[in-house]
Amino acid sequence: MLADAGGDGDLAEQLRLAVGALAEHAGEEEDAKAAARNLIDAFEHADVETIVINAAGCGSAMKRYGHLLSNDPAYATRARSFAAKCRDISEVLAELEPRTPRGAVPLRVAYHDACHLQHAQGVRAQPRRLLRQIPGLEVREIAESEICCGSAGIYNMLQPEAANELRDRKVQNILKTEADVVVSSNPGCLLQIATGLEAAGRPLRIMHLVEVIDRSINA
Repeated sequence: MLADAGGDGDLAEQLRLAVGALAEHAGEEEDAKAAARNLIDAFEHADVETIVINAAGCGSAMKRYGHLLSNDPAYATRARSFAAKCRDISEVLAELEPRTPRGAVPLRVAYHDACHLQHAQGVRAQPRRLLRQIPGLEVREIAESEICCGSAGIYNMLQPEAANELRDRKVQNILKTEADVVVSSNPGCLLQIATGLEAAGRPLRIMHLVEVIDRSINA
């Protein structure tokens, strides 16, 4: 998770606090609320205009703080204000003209839509737009892209058998693209897919969207 902290040295330490996403996934609502309050306090102190998030699960949780704390009289309004500032990094970058020339990255990329990005946040076009700005890179669409990979917060820990079935289904669709690299914007998805590819005996390179952009900038 990234933010323009205005040079505030305390913010880096404060941001070590949990976002609360995993607690919320686990049904530990009070822990999730406590994390949300702490994070809101930290960012109010920093006084930033935009909070840029590079993990889909965290971003989904942070954009829902207004709902999570809707019955908290001390935080309800502050939580809505905080959530309105939260944006996935692909949303921010897709609205900006590239300031640095993009070098060629000759790869066939299978882009995986994280559920917490495409369904919870409604962000699908922006990551693809960024990838297609990179010379030499070919985006391969994955069949059944709307279906979960089985990570789903902590679902793969609570329901491993069902999660593995989803994972293996996703992996087979990825392999059909004949891509060189799998790209996504959520670490849980990337880890889940990586284990599935290894189990299938077909390991592929796994990259976060920002890693691909960085490679192009430094090409």
